[in-house]
Amino acid sequence: MEYSCLQLNDLPDEILLIIFKNVNNVTLLYYSLFGINKRLTQVLCDSIFTSHLDLMHRCSNDSVYRLPNPILDRFCLQILPKIHHKVKWLNIESSSMARILLCTDYPNLYGLGLYNLERGKLEHLFVGKILYFDYHSF
Repeated sequence: MEYSCLQLNDLPDEILLIIFKNVNNVTLLYYSLFGINKRLTQVLCDSIFTSHLDLMHRCSNDSVYRLPNPILDRFCLQILPKIHHKVKWLNIESSSMARILLCTDYPNLYGLGLYNLERGKLEHLFVGKILYFDYHSF
């Protein structure tokens, strides 16, 4: 029997998309293939992976925590500036909110989930703005 060595980069884009859809998009962007080579980065920048980002850590008991600083550093300095125009929705934890929102412009952002944010701080942030939002305490 003859064996062949097939590498990830040998797979067609369609197969890569199927594989990547089964992995958390933030994990995929940060931990693995973003920036490895031009083709894989292009596949990862597909709107399937970049339009909705949960830039926080959610535990099994529904607790929400900020991402560790090394992960936030990479997202804010390398990843978000490259995909900013494809981001349509961000879920972020309040202590990393300013850093994520100020690292780049998000021209197509229409949804923002803010977690662990005190109601008074939320109202202070949007004084003078006409916004419609639902406030949920988890």
